Amino acid sequence: MDSESAHWIAALQDSGIGHDDAVGRLHEMLLRIARSELNRRRGSHGLAGPELDDLAYQAAADAVVSITAKLEDFRGESRFTTWAYKFAILEVSSKLGRHYWTRHPTTSLDAEDWERLPDRFGLRPEEYAGQRDLVCAIRDAVDGSLTVKQRAIFVALVVRGIPLDTLVAQTGSTRNAIYKMMFDARRKLRAALVAGGYLEEDG
Repeated sequence: MDSESAHWIAALQDSGIGHDDAVGRLHEMLLRIARSELNRRRGSHGLAGPELDDLAYQAAADAVVSITAKLEDFRGESRFTTWAYKFAILEVSSKLGRHYWTRHPTTSLDAEDWERLPDRFGLRPEEYAGQRDLVCAIRDAVDGSLTVKQRAIFVALVVRGIPLDTLVAQTGSTRNAIYKMMFDARRKLRAALVAGGYLEEDG
């Protein structure tokens, strides 16, 4: 472990005034990281002013809590500041995901969403005769063939276009779990459309 990292760990594990000073310095560092990351992603979240600053403070504070709770996990394979940086970025992603979902609910689809669904689902015009009939068939398949979780993930990724990392942070799931859920959802939907005569069965 490099000397700077060792100093951070020792200070954060100190039971006296050194601990409070280290926590304060850590929070300041993580706050700078959170603000920088939020500014880097400004085009994707539209936050500004007090709301942006509040989210940065929340991310930094939660990152401090996570780091101090996991100090024993630090093995010195990287610098402590590099290790801590990842916690701040993860908290920013989580906070942005929660912010996005509270403003863009994915539990319902309006008419325009349904009209876009064939293209988002990856269906080419030559694969179906009537788009209106296909839209109705997809609506029925989404409602009738998918589980609640599959429907939420499908709508979020395919229809709403929510970034995968945002979805992972918000749901607390993993990339692999969401990939698997999407694979199963698409398989079920395609099977329903084939059964209804809207698509040809693969080879």
